[in-house]
Amino acid sequence: MESLTPAQKELYDWLVEYIRTTQHAPSIRQMMKAMKLRSPAPVQSRLERLRAKNYIDWTDGKARTIRILNQPDRGLPILGAIAAGGLVEPFTDEKAKLDLSHLFNQTDCYVLRVTGDSMIEDLIAEGDLAIIRSISSGEQVKNGDIVAARVPGYGTTLKRFYREHERVILKPSNPNYAPIKVEANTVEVQGILVGVWRAFSVNSYQ
Repeated sequence: MESLTPAQKELYDWLVEYIRTTQHAPSIRQMMKAMKLRSPAPVQSRLERLRAKNYIDWTDGKARTIRILNQPDRGLPILGAIAAGGLVEPFTDEKAKLDLSHLFNQTDCYVLRVTGDSMIEDLIAEGDLAIIRSISSGEQVKNGDIVAARVPGYGTTLKRFYREHERVILKPSNPNYAPIKVEANTVEVQGILVGVWRAFSVNSYQ
């Protein structure tokens, strides 16, 4: 692809990040503000050049239809499988990538830091970041889902959800903790676990 001028690259990089995080195209006014410009003419000129160089495109006559073309693959390459005793398939030709951006950029998701070890048998440890998806209107939580639930006297807790008639049981994944058994109308399920992020630190194991 044809190279970009610094001004064109500045706008292009901003567009890529804006569209990635918001999932929609910005307005000319938003681009003017981001580029610190007082007139729409320079923005429109840069957009035309980006389009001519096949970096972006849009639907003529319709506002906010800018889309990014030829985006590079996102994520980390998956190079094979690893066993506890050694590498099984090193340096394969596999093209798959691990991309977690969809978890961190959804507007209906948020993150809670885990405290305690009541979910340790589900490999959720203290200090992990639990990625929670908010419950949509009318959505039914399924038995066995790991949820963030607010319970009077317990605060917000991360547990497996089970409903039995008019009672809810929130089960820990650690035999050292007892299940929480309460009336269903006293439980506020705030979200469902969709992912866990753990940053590994070698120093913490030395």
